[in-house]
This record gives sequence, structure tokens and C-alpha cells, in this order.
Amino acid sequence: MKNFALIGAAGYIAPRHMRAILDTGNRLAVAYDTNDSVGVIDSISPGSEFFTEFERFYEHAHQLKRDAASALDYVAICSPNYLHYAHIAAGLRLGCDVICEKPLVPTPKLLDELRRVEAETGRTVRNILQLRYHDAILKLRETVAAAPVDAKFDVELTYITSRGKWYMESWKGDPRKSFGLATNIGVHFYDMLHFVFGKLQCTAVHLSQESKAAGYLEYERARVRWFLSIDADDLPAEVKGKKATYRSIGVNGEQLEFSEGFTDLHTVSYREILAGRGYGLEDARHCIETVDLIRTAPVLAPAADAHPFIRLARA
Repeated sequence: MKNFALIGAAGYIAPRHMRAILDTGNRLAVAYDTNDSVGVIDSISPGSEFFTEFERFYEHAHQLKRDAASALDYVAICSPNYLHYAHIAAGLRLGCDVICEKPLVPTPKLLDELRRVEAETGRTVRNILQLRYHDAILKLRETVAAAPVDAKFDVELTYITSRGKWYMESWKGDPRKSFGLATNIGVHFYDMLHFVFGKLQCTAVHLSQESKAAGYLEYERARVRWFLSIDADDLPAEVKGKKATYRSIGVNGEQLEFSEGFTDLHTVSYREILAGRGYGLEDARHCIETVDLIRTAPVLAPAADAHPFIRLARA
């Protein structure tokens, strides 16, 4: 049984980490968040210590090291994006291995800094890249690998996940903290695209707003038109009023069905990490480089390679 700490216990994704810790036969020893709305802990790990001040959490973690039975083995991080680097570094310096949500960090430069901290501490960082374990994505990867080496797939990626007015008032709506929509909700998909289609060759951004973004990415094995939005008005007519989320990946005109199968992917990720596998800093580098490029790219007028939803979104 391994002892875990969790940073960011009040976040949306934190219960999946708590459940993964429990389901892999381990113990959530202590949790931290500035927000005390963490009652979900009672249904998963009611004996966990909890702190709302980082200094008290950090000191408690240090004290746990005095006894080998209570010393922390892992720190799991679900805090806001802009705090990931500092929290990862703190976890490593506590003598723990670290498991962190996406985006790991916003820039390749900070990724290089984490490599230095890994070397200094002798501990490692693992990133939750759960789409790499999704059955539909794995099957698509096999299809691409079996295709002629010079074949390029035409991909249309659309992800609309409606968010209320709270979103823009939270850290997620502040680009200084979330690093923008494409980074916050797109990084999952950019990692998946690299995992399936190889290295990124070129990029163009056609739309960049607070609530939506779109562009074109070309990989070794694919040409990808992408559209991301948190605006319910962008939902297709057949979905609007019935569902709050629309997720679609078209590959050479055929729909990839991957709306199901997400529930247990964090637990799968934890099992792989605890078995000595999982995905480390260099595995995350490509998607970090991609979001950094998208975030800093000029917005170009939509061309033939633009996603069809842009016309409606810009209207």
C-alpha cells in the first residue's frame, strides 16, 4: 500500500484521482485545497487529513517522513494549471513521485526545469494522458499503423462542452491561470492526435476567443481541422437542448465513436504508473509544444483547411 497526498482536492477532476488511489489498493493520507468544499472525501477516504493552507500541508507532509510507515510515496496534483509547476516541484522536493493532471506545464522551458528538479531529487513525474488508454483510440492507432506509410488521414475534430457564466469568473476563464481555452480543454486531444498520427509538422490558428478556438494541424499521418468551444450556441441543431456536450472525431469521413469508456481511465492510468510504467515528462513534451505554438500563433483568415464550424461561430 502506497501513501498519497492530493493537492487540489476541491477540483472537478479530484474525485477521479481519489477513486483511483482507493481502487488501486492505496491510501489517501492527506489532501490540500484553499477551498474547503471537499465533502466528497467522506465517501472515498474519510480518514484523510485535510488542510487549507499550503504551509501547514507541507509541514505535515515533512513530519510524515519521520516514520517509514506513514511517509508519502506519491503526490497527486489536480490544482489550477498555473500552479502545476510549483506544486510538482514541491512534491518532488518532499521526496515523492508525482502524478499530475494536464496540462503538465504551459511551456517546454518549464518542462526542462522539471527535468532538472527530477535530477536533483531522484524522483519522477508522471502525467495523466488517459486518452492513450481508450479502446477506440488504441484501435485507431492500430489502423493508422497498418496503413501505407505515405497515407495521410483527413481528420475533423469537434469538441463543444457547454459551460455556464461561472466558467469565465473562475480561474479557467483567466488566460493567465488556465493559459486559454485551447490549452485547458484542447491539450487532451492534441496529445491524442500526436499519439495516433505522429509528429506535428505545421499549425495554423483561425479563431481564438475566450469561449472558442479553431485551427489546422498537420501531422506526419494526418491533416486535422479542429474546433473547441464552451459556448452552447455552437452546439449542432440536432444536439442543442438535448445534450450539453458534443464530441466528434471524423476520420476520412467516418465517425470515430468514443463517447463512452472514459469513467475508469484515471484508474487505468494509476495502475500503469504504480506498475512502473505510465507517461513521463518527455511523453508530455509534444502536446506542451503544441499548445505553446497555438497560444502564441497569429490568427489567420480561415482558408480551405478551416473547420466548417468557424463560419457559424464567427457569424
